[in-house]
Amino acid sequence: MNELKEQHHLDLIWDAYKNNNDLKARDLLLEEYIPLVKYVAGRLALSLPHNVETGDLESFGFFGLLDAMEKYDQLRNIKFETYASTRIRGAIIDGLRSMDWVPRSTRSKARSLETQIYRLTNELGRNPEDSEIAAALDVSPERYYELLNEVRGTTLFSLDEAVTTDSQNDNLKLLDLVIDKDISHDERLLQNEIVEELSGAIEKLSEREQLVLALYYYEELTLKEIGHVLDVSESRVSQIHTKAILTLRSMLKNH
Repeated sequence: MNELKEQHHLDLIWDAYKNNNDLKARDLLLEEYIPLVKYVAGRLALSLPHNVETGDLESFGFFGLLDAMEKYDQLRNIKFETYASTRIRGAIIDGLRSMDWVPRSTRSKARSLETQIYRLTNELGRNPEDSEIAAALDVSPERYYELLNEVRGTTLFSLDEAVTTDSQNDNLKLLDLVIDKDISHDERLLQNEIVEELSGAIEKLSEREQLVLALYYYEELTLKEIGHVLDVSESRVSQIHTKAILTLRSMLKNH
């Protein structure tokens, strides 16, 4: 009963903000959802080098929250928290890109890893094992795992990224395809194609890689919690996640 009353009260605040542009209502909503910014920023921080300040991530995320509040449509059948989380994440990633925080050498290493995974996948007709990737890079297994640790920050991706920039679908974003019910017929076809391609690529990952992605992105466990589930170290979970994302990128390269 209390939850229903709280939701009703929150709905009234949303109505005041959306229908009357009530700034007091906006401030109340910001106060309500600031913890969501901290949560999303904290999860992203786990995948970033220690020199990246969580406070900077939260600052970027705050603007994502403002954008989400402005664009959110209460009439659509989607929770604000779900919609805002993606916008906040996208704003944080955009902020990191503007800082150009990843050294050029690290980006080069990530491209080299992705290129070898792509080449081996085509040659072998399957996803390569860690040992095969290490051999292709002409490095020891230990150095290969070090490389995965070094490039983990480059594997961040966002639903807020543009999937096409043609004249008909100017900067159409994957997020718009996922949550927008009013997309055009052409955009719906693109949505189905993207989902089909991504699903097929995920199915080709190893069972452990699929499990890590499911626990991290769907169950929203931390890397440390996933480590407890799999009985491996947090560092090892990070390596599995990084390899899985690099593999997905390589498989979707020609999409």
